[in-house]
Amino acid sequence: MNLQTTYLGLPLRNPLVASAGPLSQTVDGVRGLADGGVGAVVLFSLFEEQVRAQLEQAERDALLEEEHAEAFAEATSYFPSVDAEPAEQVALSYLGLVERAAAAIDVPLIASLNGSSVGSWVRFARQLEEAGAAALELNIYFVPGDIGLTGAAVEQRHVDIVSEVKQNVSIPVAVKLSPHFSSVGNLATRLVEAGADGLVLFNRFLQPDVDVERVEVVPGVELSSRSEARLPRTWIAALRNQLPVSLAATSGVEDADDVVGYLLAGADVVMTTSALVRHGRDYSRVLLDGLDSWLERKGFRSVGQARGLLAVPAAADADGYQRAGYVTALERAKARYGSLA
Repeated sequence: MNLQTTYLGLPLRNPLVASAGPLSQTVDGVRGLADGGVGAVVLFSLFEEQVRAQLEQAERDALLEEEHAEAFAEATSYFPSVDAEPAEQVALSYLGLVERAAAAIDVPLIASLNGSSVGSWVRFARQLEEAGAAALELNIYFVPGDIGLTGAAVEQRHVDIVSEVKQNVSIPVAVKLSPHFSSVGNLATRLVEAGADGLVLFNRFLQPDVDVERVEVVPGVELSSRSEARLPRTWIAALRNQLPVSLAATSGVEDADDVVGYLLAGADVVMTTSALVRHGRDYSRVLLDGLDSWLERKGFRSVGQARGLLAVPAAADADGYQRAGYVTALERAKARYGSLA
């Protein structure tokens, strides 16, 4: 069976991609994911705050050394050694990991930048490209705390980040979005116009819980559940025939049926971390075997023949199409559970 596909212009041996997460934090981890069979690996994210902290420390060290420039040489030797261009030295560990991991695997390595503002962190996009990243994934994680900030301003920040990064690199750039916008389709279109080569749908916001005994907010991270696939699958189906870019699905993958569902909706690739954390890196083979079996059972000879079969047709009245699906769902629910009125 031909499982080959293309994502961000990159040829992949199959549409299963290991998304950014705990399994891709070391060279051995990345190698294990590739050996497990995935078509590409997204490295764990480099955070804007990490870069900014290192930059601020480097600037403080530089200022400290400058203030004591006329002191005795013996005295200045006690101060931190500062390179002439401290910004070029930050995030060296991440850059080194990109370089070593890219050389260690035979599938594309995608670097991930996690941030929420147009700042100095985008300068590292070029360095990631030079280190060997085949593409960049911009994980724009922004939860506005200012209630006066308009939705238009939030969206414009996303567009500005993409535009800035695209000016710094020549490799493809994908944007990982949250679903919490008044018009996901409009923002997606603007991001593509700003230069995005692909969209990853969707990011998961970390939602804290409350410990009622200790009377405190408890942060936490949970693995995704398959029910979470419904929202990204809906938007992938809506955007598939409207935008000329790659679409990646993420969240809610547990078995091969979830992979197939995303592909039928129109995803170019299906990303997962939760399933691989739950079942191990080699679980990718189970997912791919299930996909292969389904394609053969349905009479398809390739992934491409099945992709997008359930996407919203390009010529359809998009609003009417979605509305019809909504009404049909309610009618089916009524038949099963009785009147919902």
